[in-house]
Amino acid sequence: MDELWPAPSTGATDVIRSVSQQLLAEAEGFAAAVIAPALNAQNDTALLADGSLTNEDRQISHSDLVQWLTANIQHPGHRVELYFSTRTTDYIRDLTSRGIAPDFAEGWRVGLAISWRRWLRECLAQCSDPALLEEILDIIAQSMAQYAIDWMVAAREASVADAMANADSDAVAMIQLIANGASVPQDFAEGRLNYRLARWHQALVLWTDDPAQVEALEAAVAAVRDTTAGQRALVARASTTSRWIWLSGPSGPDLNPVEKALAAAEPVQSTVGRPGHGLEGFRSSHQDALAAQAMIIRLGSARRFTEYAEVELIDTLTRDRATAQRFVTNTLGPLAEADAELREALLTYVQCGFNTTRAAATLYAHRNTVERRVSRANKLSAVKVEDNPTHVAAALLVLEVAPDIAAVAGS
Repeated sequence: MDELWPAPSTGATDVIRSVSQQLLAEAEGFAAAVIAPALNAQNDTALLADGSLTNEDRQISHSDLVQWLTANIQHPGHRVELYFSTRTTDYIRDLTSRGIAPDFAEGWRVGLAISWRRWLRECLAQCSDPALLEEILDIIAQSMAQYAIDWMVAAREASVADAMANADSDAVAMIQLIANGASVPQDFAEGRLNYRLARWHQALVLWTDDPAQVEALEAAVAAVRDTTAGQRALVARASTTSRWIWLSGPSGPDLNPVEKALAAAEPVQSTVGRPGHGLEGFRSSHQDALAAQAMIIRLGSARRFTEYAEVELIDTLTRDRATAQRFVTNTLGPLAEADAELREALLTYVQCGFNTTRAAATLYAHRNTVERRVSRANKLSAVKVEDNPTHVAAALLVLEVAPDIAAVAGS
């Protein structure tokens, strides 16, 4: 690897190493400040709508940040060797196969601008010599820019190679067109997909966070196919770590066997859209499942099986995590961190129309037990259920999906 700028002086080496060590110690916060704006700047709706792809982008960006900082601790100021892992190659392949073309250059521009400001602030805190500061900043500017250039060159090469090798790209690209709302003749789409669209559809998204668990992901897909509902399934490889599935039939499929099959798929999470008919139903159910997946990933939820129809309100409430945290803590107060059985009792009581007998039957508990739990929960809640049952129920639903959100808010 050629060195493209002069080696740093001893003084510059010391400062570059010190700043890199400081930023590496703060890597999680530093990465959070850089990665989200850079991802949004790539300006691709298909990418931003797919929770698995955005998660891969975040993981890869975090690895690149750590690689650059670590290299500048070991060899301060020298050109950083690109870390373009198998995971990154797979990510580029997934994008290419689906016809997704993010604006990587704009993403890097935004990310580098934020990183540069953070680096400059730390340099000014550690170095007061104007000449030395000029040397350091000149080297770091070149180093950051060169790493971005090297990454984009490698990404372009990987994209071209995969476009030549991917035999299934036509079908995947057709699915992506439909999912994005393109006007596609139904008979043409059916021919490309070898799948009937003039029927009812229900879409699923299956994924795992760990690329090493792909075998478990494929086993989960096979388990879905083995159910009655899965016998006419369309399956698409959305990314290395996620699969899209459509179940179809003359009426909406029975999801109970599917949920049971997925319950045994330990590292795999899944979401399900609402059923829909025809081409529009194919699209809308898929959009539901993607929205549910994005919500689960956004909230860090461990839920294994989620139907969007049950969490649509939560999705709307939690689009901004910080706002959702404030809503939960302001609404529930101490109840947010109380025993889960108290929250469950109060939520069930509201969902059963404030009928204690029905709530007790739903919870398989004695009526008196439910009354005590509801009373205790309502005393702990900042907003009382009789004053605003809608807010209380909504906050409890958010906690049901993301139990840690209140703890994060209070930390």
